[in-house]
Amino acid sequence: MGEVLAELRATMHDGGIVDPSADAELIVGHVLGVSRGRVQALALLGSALAGEDLAAIRRFGADRASRIPLQHLTGRAPFREIELSVGPGVFVPRPETEGVAQFAIDALRAAPSPEPVAVDLCTGSGAIALALAHEVPAARVWAVEKSADAHAWASRNVERWGDGRVRLLLGDITEPLSAIDALAGDVDVLVSNPPYVPEDMVPRDPEVRDHDPALALYGGPDGLDLVRVISRLGIGLVRPGGSIVLEHAEAQGPAIRRLLESDGWRAAETHLDLTGRDRATTALR
Repeated sequence: MGEVLAELRATMHDGGIVDPSADAELIVGHVLGVSRGRVQALALLGSALAGEDLAAIRRFGADRASRIPLQHLTGRAPFREIELSVGPGVFVPRPETEGVAQFAIDALRAAPSPEPVAVDLCTGSGAIALALAHEVPAARVWAVEKSADAHAWASRNVERWGDGRVRLLLGDITEPLSAIDALAGDVDVLVSNPPYVPEDMVPRDPEVRDHDPALALYGGPDGLDLVRVISRLGIGLVRPGGSIVLEHAEAQGPAIRRLLESDGWRAAETHLDLTGRDRATTALR
């Protein structure tokens, strides 16, 4: 087992993956149907692999070395306390978004309503919406996604994790959505991880550039086209005292604070992620 892990690490390192150790253990665990910790224990014990398992592990390793996202290979992406189904056509949720979700969860828990209402726009896989529903059991959550491909993945995740409290809509937030418009003035938390990459800033990582859908990445010339839409839409949806939570790129905090304040939001504040980079901006209605 140890030799197989070393072989996997070397294969992926040759493909440009800087720190392949975790991916190697996760690939082996996926093929064997065991946890990463169990893989580590089996390696220490010097366990042998069956021929068909070894062949599958090597195929996965070669695919990962070609920079196919690990989550596309396993079909799974952990996010906070849940595990999502993901694959081609949907944005793979990132660890930094877990911190963004925390701001929304905290605001939802602090809402005065016994059944607080949240709306997640540009939901993608449904990660934020489902984390809110899972961690705030009294909440009612609406989630909106434009892409039919991403909506299909979100539907699978809502079926597994939604607990009957997440309503998923296929729709374009730049156009009227009657189910969302009906919530005007009743929303406690509006949250979004919208496309925010400026259109001329193509990501360097092949996993992002070649596999995340462009619809989920690019947000116009300055990356803020959808943020402007969400800010204006949110003013009509969120109740007085309610919150908006937006994920964004490191350099976008000042511009987002200005546009939120110009739309009538107050107390706009930008927050750092665990790497010390600006990652989320919140404001009050």
